[in-house]
Amino acid sequence: MSESNNDEVEYASGMAAFEARHFSRAAQLLSPFANDGNAEAQHRLAIMYQNGLGVAQHDGLALRWMTAAAENGYAVAQHGLGFMYLEGECVEKDPAKAVEWFEKAAEQGLVGSLTTLAMMYEEGKGVEQNLEKANELYRAAGFER
Repeated sequence: MSESNNDEVEYASGMAAFEARHFSRAAQLLSPFANDGNAEAQHRLAIMYQNGLGVAQHDGLALRWMTAAAENGYAVAQHGLGFMYLEGECVEKDPAKAVEWFEKAAEQGLVGSLTTLAMMYEEGKGVEQNLEKANELYRAAGFER
């Protein structure tokens, strides 16, 4: 089997292990891919470290991997990093930084990020309150306002 085929099998096995909730095996299989810059593997490792799934819970590693995946343009990780900053989970609470990451995910069409941004504009959380902008974001997310 060629190295690239072997890599594909290892990656698929890691993703399958994650889905089957065999987290320690998933962490073992996905770590090399995360280290090589695979955003989805980075995101899965972040979730495992954030929640102590198959690995020891570790805020620093959760933040490191979520940030890496988000910076690699992975919308779900951008949303996840936004929530980390919004809730102060694994990192100091920073609503303004949360907005930045939600905006990046929203630009990729992630409905959850559009909705969260809309609520933040509605409440003036991390941004200047702006009901017109909130309604625009709600509409973009598919809600009639």
